[in-house]
Amino acid sequence: MSKAVSLDELWESTPPSEQVFQPDQVVGLPDAVQGYLNHAIAPGTKLASAVRLRMHGEIKLRGWLPFTAEQVICWRRGFIWRAAVRMYGLPIWGSDRLVDGVGAMRWKLLGLFPVVTASGEDMTRSAVGRMLGELFWLPSVLCQPDVSWTASDAVHAHASLTRFGESTELILTVDNQGRLESANLRRWGNPEGAEFHYANFGGFIEEEGTFGGYTIPTRLLGGWHFGSERFESEGAFFRATIDQAIYR
Repeated sequence: MSKAVSLDELWESTPPSEQVFQPDQVVGLPDAVQGYLNHAIAPGTKLASAVRLRMHGEIKLRGWLPFTAEQVICWRRGFIWRAAVRMYGLPIWGSDRLVDGVGAMRWKLLGLFPVVTASGEDMTRSAVGRMLGELFWLPSVLCQPDVSWTASDAVHAHASLTRFGESTELILTVDNQGRLESANLRRWGNPEGAEFHYANFGGFIEEEGTFGGYTIPTRLLGGWHFGSERFESEGAFFRATIDQAIYR
């Protein structure tokens, strides 16, 4: 079995970008889309193909548990979310990943004893959905010509895109200044713990911040059953605060 790609290796495999963002690149797109992209990316900012994030927060595993994490999202190759979660005072270390079209989860108590190990086609499809749902942390990707934009009204921007064979429509809700308020999509998963299927997945943006010319969500609540009464009671499982974001 080949050695798994590390988070550092994924990051270093991304060449620095030279192309820069200019507002005239989004002229002709729906107003909601122009508002969002002009708010998210400052003129002259290099159009990155990868972002490296440091974050902390809480994840719901029966109860809410604190975590610290680092994540790399690389549009060309995938993502790795490497985290430490504390349960009953003991650390669980591991990662969720999608690298070169293969998704997996590997978590170990004290870094030694396996807690969760998962892979396969369903895990890969779900991981692709997660990556597409988190592109608000890498909005430069949404400027690419193979992303098709529409808008149902002045505040809902719809991005149709495909990665690793999985297609989706990412729906962004923005205010009249272009600030992101929520994001959601149909993602492959098994939130009820039974068979895999497409279900609503998304989150509410509570705060934003600017890093290297990108204005991105810095505090959010996310999970399954987004847009329904089930979201807060049983679907929400991820509260995160971004502490640092670096682009290349």
